[in-house]
Amino acid sequence: MKPAILLSPLLLTSLTPQNIHSDNPTRKIRQPNVLILFADDQRADALSCSGNSYIRTPNIDQLATNGVRFSNSYAMGGPHGAISAPSRAMMLSGKSLFHIYDKLAGVETMPAYFAKQGYRTFATGKWHNEASAFEASFQEAENIFMGGMSDHYLVPCQRLENGKLTKPENKGYSTDLFADAALRFLENYSVSEQKKPFFCYVAFTAPHDPRSPRKDYIGTYPDGTIPLPGNFKVLHPFEFDDLSVRDEHLAPWPRTSEIIQQSLSDYYALITHLDNRIGDIISMLKSKGLYENTIIVYAADNGLAIGSHGLLGKQSLYEHSMKVPLIIKGPGVPKGQVRQAMVYLFDLYPTLSRLCGIPAPNKVDGQNLVPVINGKQNAVRTSLYTAYRNTIRAVRTEDWKMIWYPQRNYTQLFNMKDDPLEISNLVNAPEYQQKLKELRGLMEKWHEAIGDTSNLHPKTILPLEYNYLKLKQKPDAYQPEYVLKKYFKGIVINNENRVLH
Repeated sequence: MKPAILLSPLLLTSLTPQNIHSDNPTRKIRQPNVLILFADDQRADALSCSGNSYIRTPNIDQLATNGVRFSNSYAMGGPHGAISAPSRAMMLSGKSLFHIYDKLAGVETMPAYFAKQGYRTFATGKWHNEASAFEASFQEAENIFMGGMSDHYLVPCQRLENGKLTKPENKGYSTDLFADAALRFLENYSVSEQKKPFFCYVAFTAPHDPRSPRKDYIGTYPDGTIPLPGNFKVLHPFEFDDLSVRDEHLAPWPRTSEIIQQSLSDYYALITHLDNRIGDIISMLKSKGLYENTIIVYAADNGLAIGSHGLLGKQSLYEHSMKVPLIIKGPGVPKGQVRQAMVYLFDLYPTLSRLCGIPAPNKVDGQNLVPVINGKQNAVRTSLYTAYRNTIRAVRTEDWKMIWYPQRNYTQLFNMKDDPLEISNLVNAPEYQQKLKELRGLMEKWHEAIGDTSNLHPKTILPLEYNYLKLKQKPDAYQPEYVLKKYFKGIVINNENRVLH
């Protein structure tokens, strides 16, 4: 039996949906198009519009200027290190982590539902779930990458023929492959009869590693010019899971300021290239008269550490790994607003359905954010719950966050209002023991309501101490020569026992 999360007292019920397309609910207005622009591994603070003065993202910033930006948007986590797979499954299904994990086969996804409601559906880019689920979700597709990551310069891509994916063919640079495919779809749509509105899903693989920007973007942010994260550490202070998960192999231990700044320079360059191509897509919409009637969503599947807390990847429950960008622009959406409501990516499914005036989908866990978008409601839930494997759980309220490591019997307590970088652990402060008790109770309630079957109180406790010298560096096969020469000097790579100097 499905846990009654939607009826949980932890969640605030949504207001009755209002007609947001017009002050006159009887006036018939053409359904809006939907364009979802989805980045891979982008931190929520890796945008100029989020307050980052070092990165240049003018086109994404313009979407925020013309729409609503959510400052507390989250992925719920994942059952394994490839967080993008469950994150995308949740967003596309409207279901929470413990009702979907990363399996979409047999599930009516958001694009499949929109197709049933009369939309013309198209996809390009990354699909990190089952092939059968993709074939059931989209009517048209070009340059589909089935997998978690690849060399940005040589992406194996597939297309749809008679409803089936073709064999992969190695093609060119990822961001350009996917942006160009989207542009071709929009061009073809603009010269069609346009009897149906479109649902276009563009899933980029940037700025996921390898940190190899297109050659003309290398040096966009010179090495050493990007400041270190405010919560930079050379090592994570304790062991909490497999610290050798693949993301953590992209720099040696201990982390150095030099290599983290190099990584940030390439990471930002990947994002600026992505932003420029998003500008091309927006320009196409405008030139074809499609912009004003298109709901545009910009989001990412998960964040990334890149030096924060001594980590590089997304396999933790700190803000830098679970908080993601989320911007919604379109007809009926206010301009230039920032909403602080705590939301999940899987809220997009019911929200876009409401914005498009189609019936609310059944059996989803996501909440309709339209009342929040319109400023009629401040929140749709009073707290958030995030999870990674069976090793970490966290609860977040407006001002507080508790992270629990069951297998280590270790707790972190952060005042998010005073300490958004999660630096000062207040777990032992006498004045916060009542707050700690409240959050522990809240976690237990979420654990039951969400259908989490993990053991929050195991009998066997593992040590917190670890020896970083035993964490061997193993660059994977997807790292191109540029990355190997820059980040892996003096390290044995591949199976050829080569050492780069």
